[in-house]
Amino acid sequence: MKILVAPNAFKGSIDADDAASIIGSTLLSCNQELELDICPIADGGDGTCFLLGKALGLKRVEKYALDALGRPCLGYYFLKEEEQTAYLDISTVSGLKNLKFYEINPQIANSYGTGELIQDAISLGFKHVVLGLGGSASIDLGIGILRALGYLFLDDKGRELSMFSENLLQNISHIQIPIKKIDLRFTVLCDVDNTFFGSKGAIPLFGSQKGLDQASQSDFIKDCARFFELLFKKTKKEIADQAGFGAAGGIAYGLSHFFPVDIKMGSKYFFEQVNLENRIRKADLIITGEGRYDHQSARGKGTYELLQLAKKHQKKTILITSGNEGLQDGFDQVGSLPDLDFENKNFKAIAEENLRQVLIDIYKSIKAS
Repeated sequence: MKILVAPNAFKGSIDADDAASIIGSTLLSCNQELELDICPIADGGDGTCFLLGKALGLKRVEKYALDALGRPCLGYYFLKEEEQTAYLDISTVSGLKNLKFYEINPQIANSYGTGELIQDAISLGFKHVVLGLGGSASIDLGIGILRALGYLFLDDKGRELSMFSENLLQNISHIQIPIKKIDLRFTVLCDVDNTFFGSKGAIPLFGSQKGLDQASQSDFIKDCARFFELLFKKTKKEIADQAGFGAAGGIAYGLSHFFPVDIKMGSKYFFEQVNLENRIRKADLIITGEGRYDHQSARGKGTYELLQLAKKHQKKTILITSGNEGLQDGFDQVGSLPDLDFENKNFKAIAEENLRQVLIDIYKSIKAS
């Protein structure tokens, strides 16, 4: 039997790479004669370009950059030299994962460090950036990236504003564009299809996870609208809000005023890059998983999109997750994980052991059938 092992990340506990390794090793401990194809998946969420870089065997470049609050940290990106393309995740240096919960501050956090990594790739001659937008810590509309690329943001007296100053967005009155044009285009990978503005936009849906309380959201939306008016005055480009602009605090929306930006749903892009449909076609069984599969998963999430391809080729699927909503969408079997107590300091080790135990039960059911 050939089994395709293709889990997404179990958010907050096990990343996709480790999950795939645990699933694979557990299955082989049950039966060493199983033929496994290990392919951890991503959908534009945190770590998408990291997985792409590994899967495609790309060159990794490490460089120190600033995190979302302006502190040095070790970042990295991947290079596909024959296509002059750099792959990186916003979350690598500008992500929530680098902050403690009490450090999250949307008035200060920005994407400058990600811009530093992009600038480094530009200095090496690369002209195309594939940017995974999942897991960002800011709602900065791409201001941080733009500043690292040479754009200046000035106050009402013409003074340059510090990137990590309080209320940066509110204080911008003027924008200066670099004299030398930057030859660069972006492909951005999203795991959500929300617009930036509107009742289901970036701030109403994702503002709270980035530290923006309900009482502050209305004023913050007004500040964002004012900034886009400044962008229009500067560039004379009237760019309509669209699906994907709500990802990562409006980064793609801001960058679109200065660079060509192609918005892709991360799961489809990732699947094409790793040739996943062909690997599904060759498999007898597909095992996938994520932390909690629910109604949101049907909006472009990796496990749901994987299910659609498996159905297309009439392959049996097993989902490992908390809860059992996957049965409603058509997974043949759901291995149910117990809920985690994230306050337990050993929750990651517990999550890994839970995954192993569910896999043993799944193998028994496979063997019995």
